[in-house]
Amino acid sequence: MQAPELAVSRWFNTPTPITLAALRGRVVMLHAFQMLCPGCVAHGTPQAQRAHALFRDSDLAVIGLHTVFEHHAAMTPVSLEAFIHEYRLSFPIGVDQAAESGPIPVTMARYEMRGTPTAILIGRDGRIRHHGFGQEDDMALGAIIGTLLAERAP
Repeated sequence: MQAPELAVSRWFNTPTPITLAALRGRVVMLHAFQMLCPGCVAHGTPQAQRAHALFRDSDLAVIGLHTVFEHHAAMTPVSLEAFIHEYRLSFPIGVDQAAESGPIPVTMARYEMRGTPTAILIGRDGRIRHHGFGQEDDMALGAIIGTLLAERAP
């Protein structure tokens, strides 16, 4: 399946908005999280930060997506900015665009995410190659990333 474009209302840790179209030819790790999600705080977000640091000199682009589907009033951009600073997150993070109706944000719905944390790996060709939900083993995710990085651009 071709990866749908991200719908982001605000970006952090990047001077310009990011699009998947502009990243075509690179491998993308999309980390969907909520700052009040225990699994995200304990595992998913630190894992994304480690991937960003470990693969810094490669073609892997790590992108965070703060996708709020509950506790909307508590998870504002100001709170997220403090969270990013406190946890020293250095990869680009977008705020998933709120839906016009209902609690599920736009990108979360486009990707049919079941919740957070979610790790989505997109190949150089723009196709979704892995769609994981919940805690995933670092070695297993790293192996998939390595395989995708070893593939030639289309």
